[in-house]
Amino acid sequence: MGDGSQDEADAEGDLRQQIQATTRWMDRRVIEGPPRDLVGYGRWPPHPRWPGDARLAVNFVLNVEEGSEPSIHDGDGFTENRLTDSSMPLIATRDLAAEGMFEYGTRAGFWRVHGEFQQRQLPLTVFACALALERNPAIAQAIVAAGNDVVSHGFRWVNHREMDEDTEREQIALASASFERTIGAQPQGWYCRYGPSVNTRQLLVEHGGYTYDSDAYNDDLPYWTTVDDQPHLVLPYSLVNNDARLLSMGGAEWFAMIRDAIDVLHREGGDIPKMLSIGLHCRIVGHPARFAGLVRVLDHLATLPDVWVTSRLAIADHWRAVHPPS
Repeated sequence: MGDGSQDEADAEGDLRQQIQATTRWMDRRVIEGPPRDLVGYGRWPPHPRWPGDARLAVNFVLNVEEGSEPSIHDGDGFTENRLTDSSMPLIATRDLAAEGMFEYGTRAGFWRVHGEFQQRQLPLTVFACALALERNPAIAQAIVAAGNDVVSHGFRWVNHREMDEDTEREQIALASASFERTIGAQPQGWYCRYGPSVNTRQLLVEHGGYTYDSDAYNDDLPYWTTVDDQPHLVLPYSLVNNDARLLSMGGAEWFAMIRDAIDVLHREGGDIPKMLSIGLHCRIVGHPARFAGLVRVLDHLATLPDVWVTSRLAIADHWRAVHPPS
């Protein structure tokens, strides 16, 4: 019994030493990229003073990625099938089923969503991959003709967080030049697939022309950060209020979830208004059964007073004018 107790004490002492050694190492190491901020606005966020004294700003985002995803055609060595209805593992050959699921997005889904917003005369922000617009000029032309706000979603739908600094710098330049050809200008906003690298924000500022990014999921309001001693605006996005949920639920259930988000923020807006991003994908919500859920969301919003349905660029411009960096 005594020997066992001593063994436990020795093991506990060894563990304590390991923890202390790890803590000392963490204190010394240099963490790359932006610092974490677990505080933010805290209990008292600023009043955004939305136009018309709106209680809520709502921004719909349509992701146009199809044709820029990893593929055998583009030398990636596999066929992308994420954010589709495929449940198959990635394979090193052409997956014609997955290719078709992406194709549906631009052949049918985009036009269904685009047409609904045009009919209702509602603004729509497009997170566009540059190569996707290059490969579908009709969609690029429709976006320009509608006056949609475009945010750069990268040159291709690939993970920037896996890129080294030089590669990512090149990808940002490729995307920017491509947009100038397809829509006539480099977008002012940027959003990576899923998340940025530790270098993304600094590289955007270095490149110039990007006045804000949406590579964050950490708040209900825009906020200012600092990059190279310069103020930089962030408009957080959402993977919660997103049609990716429709891959595991029906349109009615998705509508109920988004409706609840709208209603909660609309109620809170009596004190401090917020913004709500609702993310859409051509190949997901563009399917009829799922699209019905989106129609119900739009119908519900139309019944609510004091809601500002707007573009992402309009929110950025408003925040810059009303809440300039201090």
